[in-house]
Amino acid sequence: MKKIVIIAICLAMVLSLAGCAKGGSGMGLFSGEKTVGKQIRKGDITDFYYTYSNINYNAFYQRYRFYTEDGKFMFFHETRERKDEYGPTTEKDVTKTGTVELTDDQWTAFYKLLEGGTVVKRSESAASGGSGPWLYLYWKGDKGKIQEFTFTSLDRRGEFEEFCGSLAE
Repeated sequence: MKKIVIIAICLAMVLSLAGCAKGGSGMGLFSGEKTVGKQIRKGDITDFYYTYSNINYNAFYQRYRFYTEDGKFMFFHETRERKDEYGPTTEKDVTKTGTVELTDDQWTAFYKLLEGGTVVKRSESAASGGSGPWLYLYWKGDKGKIQEFTFTSLDRRGEFEEFCGSLAE
């Protein structure tokens, strides 16, 4: 009887680590989900993209990118706008763009906004018709698969957008 209980407990532990079955939460050890601050450290991040687009009336596009280049921390932003028009924006609609080298403190502030967020296997979802934002995190050891990022909360995403806005000024 003792052996059955021990086997049942071990089996339950393995199943909880493996995550739920298809259609479940996918939060287990083998789901491919990684957490910024645990499996992905500050020094691991090589690229982060935040893109938001609206093709409805007053078409709009916003991209923020944080990346490393030649040992430097960089920030790029691009805003495209077409007032009183519909449809996707193009390069001719760029109203604001810029690149700036970040300080260590600014990169740390960026990282703290991502901390606790998760990345999962990237899935293309353009067919959903949404306007985003689309968030992709590239990191050392990723092997090009686990990149789709989610903030810990909507409030944290708002803080991130405010931070980016201050950097873009």
